[in-house]
Parts: sequence; C-alpha cells; structure tokens
Amino acid sequence: MDLTDQPTVLLPGDVRMPLLGFGTWQATGQAGYDAVLAALDTGYRHLDTATVYGNEREVGRALMESGLRREDVFITTKLPADRVGREQETLQASLEALGVDQVDLWLIHWPPSSPGDSIPLWRELLAARDENLTRAIGVSNYSTAQIDELIQSTEENPAVNQIRWSPALYDRQRHAEHRDRGVVLEGYSPFKASDLSDPVLTRIASAHGVSPAQVVLRWHIDHEIVVIPKSVTPERISANFDVFQFSLTAEEMRDIDALGEV
Repeated sequence: MDLTDQPTVLLPGDVRMPLLGFGTWQATGQAGYDAVLAALDTGYRHLDTATVYGNEREVGRALMESGLRREDVFITTKLPADRVGREQETLQASLEALGVDQVDLWLIHWPPSSPGDSIPLWRELLAARDENLTRAIGVSNYSTAQIDELIQSTEENPAVNQIRWSPALYDRQRHAEHRDRGVVLEGYSPFKASDLSDPVLTRIASAHGVSPAQVVLRWHIDHEIVVIPKSVTPERISANFDVFQFSLTAEEMRDIDALGEV
C-alpha cells in the first residue's frame, strides 16, 4: 500500500497527511533504526520524530535505506520550545540529520514557558514554510486559547495540533474547536490512556475479528483524527498498520466516544 492508497487529511498548501503514522518517541539507536525500517517495509508512509527524541539521524537513515522515494513518505519533526531565537539553526540541523531538503510538517513541540515568546516563535515557523524548508507548520500540546492567540496575531492557522488523545480522553467540544478552526487534530499515545480490556472495545473488536488496539486506531481514522502509534516490536508494528480492512459503524463510534464522556 503506497501513500496514495492510504486515507489522508488535507492540510493547507495541498499537503496530504496520512491519517496513520508511525511514532518514534523513545525509539533510538539501532533499535530505533530497525523499527523505522520495519514500519516502512510494513507500509507506513508517515513518520513522526522530534529534535528532542534524538533519533532524527536513525529515521533519516532508515528512510534512505528503505528504497522509497522521498515524496512518498510524510515526515514530521518538532522544535523544542526553548529554541527561541535558534529556530532556523534547529530546523537546519533536523534537515541535515534526516538527510532531506524539506520536512512535510514542522511543529512547535510545547508552548513556550514565556507567553511572550509564542508569537515570535510562530512567525519563525511561518518564515520557514515560506522558504520551503517545511511544507506545513503546526503546534503540539496547545490549548484552544493558545491556538487562537496565534491566529489572531498572524491570521495564520496552525495546520495541525498534536495532543494526547484516546477514547478515554475523547472531548467532543475540543474536537469541534479544532474542526471549526480548520486545525487538524493529531493524537499521540493512543494506547497509554486506553483500557484495552474495556468491554466496549473488546465487544467491538470481537465483532470485527480484530484486537481492541486496532479498534482504537480505527476509531481515530474514522474520526479523521491523525494517529501515531509507536512500537519497536515488528509484530506490533505490523498489527497497528493492519486497520484498513474494516471500519466502524456510526453506533460503534458513538459507543467508543462515550468512553471519554463518563
């Protein structure tokens, strides 16, 4: 399955982002390289890394050695919030480590500790996008109010906000706030906050002949929420990708949504 066969969401600038990605937090060294190569071999076409993960070089080497074309893999990296004033230098280091001329998405990893830094930081991301160093820009771990501050100051919406998300954390209002602002919601740690033995998830998994973890991933995809499970285990990497052969009914989606509304 290549990029054109996978469900994607459209970002500004006609950028297509696969709804299923491969998270690389804590995947470092040889194990990280092996995991990313296994993910690409499995069919993932969206890799998520960050400066602070310390694995951009391994991600880039796996991409190069996968034999895939650069344009067939969507790459996200993230800028540490403490790099105010060193944004370009940090991005150039990321590009060099990844072995690419441009990333597909560059995010501010966390809101800066000094609120006064937020807008200057965002303007530097806008400049990097305008210089074609990244195709799209966004934020991570931002509240709706913090997103609104960026929009009001620059009239430029973040393309994406990457936050912790799972059925147990489902927040209908927060989901709607992103949609209303044209900001794509991207969820990380989909399993960490999930009880995979929950009767709702096990019942729905049984009905489709899949695992509860696969139901959690499919729930994100059917909501058009980007999801980036992570694993260094080849079997789990493969299982997490095997979520395109089924979809959830409207009733099943409502039942899973309700797990976050209790």
